[in-house]
Amino acid sequence: MTPPPEGTGQAPDRGRRSGRRRTDRRPPRHDDHRRTFPARQARPGEVSPVTWWGNAWMEALEETALDPARLARGRAYAGRGSVDAITVSPGRVTAYVHGTRARPYRTEIRVRTLTNEDWEALLTAAAARPDHIAALLDKDVPRSLAATVDLLPAAGDLIPDCSCPDDGYPCKHAAALCYQTALLLDEDPFVVFLLRGMGERDILAALAHRNATRAAAEQAAATAPLPTVPADEALAPRSLPALPPPFPAPEHPGRPPAYPQAPGAPDPLALDLLASEAAARAHTLLTTGVDPTADLSVWQDAVRLAAAHPGSGLTASTRALYRDLAAATGRTPTDLARAVAAWRQGGRAALEVLEEPWDPPAGPFDRARPTLLAAGLPLFRPWRNHLSTTSLQLRFGRDGLWYGYESDTGREDWWPRGTPDTDPAGALTALLGG
Repeated sequence: MTPPPEGTGQAPDRGRRSGRRRTDRRPPRHDDHRRTFPARQARPGEVSPVTWWGNAWMEALEETALDPARLARGRAYAGRGSVDAITVSPGRVTAYVHGTRARPYRTEIRVRTLTNEDWEALLTAAAARPDHIAALLDKDVPRSLAATVDLLPAAGDLIPDCSCPDDGYPCKHAAALCYQTALLLDEDPFVVFLLRGMGERDILAALAHRNATRAAAEQAAATAPLPTVPADEALAPRSLPALPPPFPAPEHPGRPPAYPQAPGAPDPLALDLLASEAAARAHTLLTTGVDPTADLSVWQDAVRLAAAHPGSGLTASTRALYRDLAAATGRTPTDLARAVAAWRQGGRAALEVLEEPWDPPAGPFDRARPTLLAAGLPLFRPWRNHLSTTSLQLRFGRDGLWYGYESDTGREDWWPRGTPDTDPAGALTALLGG
């Protein structure tokens, strides 16, 4: 556009002469349901998270990993900055991870989002305690609040996926992304809330609404007149009504209070574990009339305790739990970890399948191999109640269910995995991930 001659005093009409439509340059709108974090620069020694929730995220993948060497390589990848920008949205975290090839691999980790009922329970529990709200605003996650709806993932909850050709579970690229995500959770625990389906702004708005509603109700109750009864009516002789029926048992056992960490005080993890166990046993006895642990052996009860503990695995506190339970029962921590995986697969029956080979009678076990071959599945070699390939195994339980196991090729290191099924093909499908 040519400027006007000097001295005319006339400014150019930019709106008409430019030939362009004027646009409103507004800043991009904040998306509370999708956040992207820039790639982290490698910092020496900064690979492991320091918060309990960051460790819980990392353990959820490590406890189901089949190859510690892949985890070690993934940790090294994370440490040298091989993970590009990380995008977090409800149910998934994604990033490009650089490997040995020039082109990076697209890697993601999926996790289940919470239901509306779960969110209602979590927000109600947070709003009921001012210290919970203060902790969240201070970028802290109280253990008792997270346990309300199992906010943190447990073993098997994280589903890794990667475009690389490695079929490990997980591959080193997914492991690297998991380690870097744990560091993100260290810095901002609202990331885990977003992964579970709700962004930070929505959470804070919901808590503010609940606080305002509760304050209004308390104000109304404080100003309402107290009910009165005439003295002659209160003192008049009368017969008492029959006692009401007992209250129904609660749907779930109660949660213990949060125990503080203080010098000279008992271990808060041990107190929480004992209180949770007592509440669960009391609830079962109240609703069924049966003590669920009365006939368990010491070893079975130790496995049950470790399996019921949220996030059990590789943090300092839970490593101590595994070490102490294993030592008390004459086993190794690896024996206990494998038994915990079996218990989470199917309880006491699955633990017996892990530890007690047996010779099934003629019938379903004999028909299993032809059924698998007819379905186009690999040839399995039989041994007692086991059917095995080089890396997959099905075990037939005395309860009539098939239990899946997996091992690295060439190693007899079988770990329970998948969901038991009455059909061997169904159990194998669950083992292979659907």
